[in-house]
Amino acid sequence: MQNRLAPLEEPYPEDVAKLLEAYPKANGQILSLFRTFANSGRFLKKGVANFLDKESPLPLRIREIVILRVTALFGCEYEWGVHTAIFAAHAKFDDRQLADLASAEATFEAWPSSEAALIKSIDQLCRTGRLDDAAQASFEVDWSVEQQLEIIAIVGAYHTVSMVANVARLPLEGFARPFPE
Repeated sequence: MQNRLAPLEEPYPEDVAKLLEAYPKANGQILSLFRTFANSGRFLKKGVANFLDKESPLPLRIREIVILRVTALFGCEYEWGVHTAIFAAHAKFDDRQLADLASAEATFEAWPSSEAALIKSIDQLCRTGRLDDAAQASFEVDWSVEQQLEIIAIVGAYHTVSMVANVARLPLEGFARPFPE
């Protein structure tokens, strides 16, 4: 039994292989993050809810703002890089916006007001687990209750993802984008 959190390598135990079949692949290989989850069948089944489905009440762009900001705030270049490589073009982020999302101090000049307010809310949720009165008011105006819950859940899920990837010291996937300079 290994004591260091690291991606499992093939051959996988039969029960783990069956669970991993449901996870996405890149170039035919299961991503390192999911192979790291596979150290625990329980975690692989229940550890991090998948919010990347078509049933989300959030548009892809908003979901990706949340994910990229959380992973950047937690210094998780692995997950930030995977998401920027796969979703940045679909979300229509420009280089300035990606740099802003990756920066500890976003400038908000490249953002519509509702997206700038969302980024500020994500920053507060990651720092304190709550929103101040101004952020709360904006959050309630900009997002339905269902969307608010989804945003909060994504913040929590990607906080967990970031910690797993960081503790496992996962290197960037070959296709992933590094943090901007």
